[in-house]
Amino acid sequence: MAGKSALITGSATGIGEAIACRFAEAGADLHLVDIDTEGLNTVKRHLSRFNVRTEIHSLDLSEKHQRDNLWRKLEKREPNILVNNAGIYPFMRFLKVDEHFFNKVMEVNLNSVFWMCQHMIQRRLRSGGVIINVSSIEAILPFTEDLAHYDVSKIGVIGLTRALAKEYGKHNFRINAIIPGGIVTSGFKKTAKEILKLKLSHIRRGVEFSSRLPMGRFGQPDEVARMALVLASDMSSYVHGALISIDGGFLSA
Repeated sequence: MAGKSALITGSATGIGEAIACRFAEAGADLHLVDIDTEGLNTVKRHLSRFNVRTEIHSLDLSEKHQRDNLWRKLEKREPNILVNNAGIYPFMRFLKVDEHFFNKVMEVNLNSVFWMCQHMIQRRLRSGGVIINVSSIEAILPFTEDLAHYDVSKIGVIGLTRALAKEYGKHNFRINAIIPGGIVTSGFKKTAKEILKLKLSHIRRGVEFSSRLPMGRFGQPDEVARMALVLASDMSSYVHGALISIDGGFLSA
């Protein structure tokens, strides 16, 4: 991937950080985007061992003016690879969800993906590029209670991916979605602790999830990152409009 440039959202921790490491190892220059400035600086220091250019951009992707300012800063040096990985998954009972809460989840998980894709395609309509959107197994098979808002946002990512793939393949774009599930990130660990504080039905559901995994274990962020690397490179030159599950076989069980 030498000579290529990738913009990765949600890259201060977890899957986004792992993708950044794999891309840097492969020689791609990076634009790392996250709301967590301290985390971004830590990741940048870790990536200093690779001979690539790394720029960090601290912003809230749910804010339109911040997204627009980012792309203005990237004018004439826009990335040719976009990875929309940023997302939030706060638990909330469906009957307790209010408009503000719902809109915040949608802005981060779906709307930002929509507008980031639009910026990317507008700027590279003549030259094309690669877009990788990160959804979730919850979008395909809702399994956890109190995440209806999250499920809606992530199924929207899948619909957007397929629509853009159909329309912009002829413009030399390759657009695919990754569908992770059961990946052990810092967010995953934090959520697990919150679940333990909630109620027995959540604990039971966690046990059910674990017992359903055909591979018998949870995944690691790097296992998602390696697939992102394949999709971003010419190794997947004829992969387009695909939904690739990285879930230890959960959806097939």
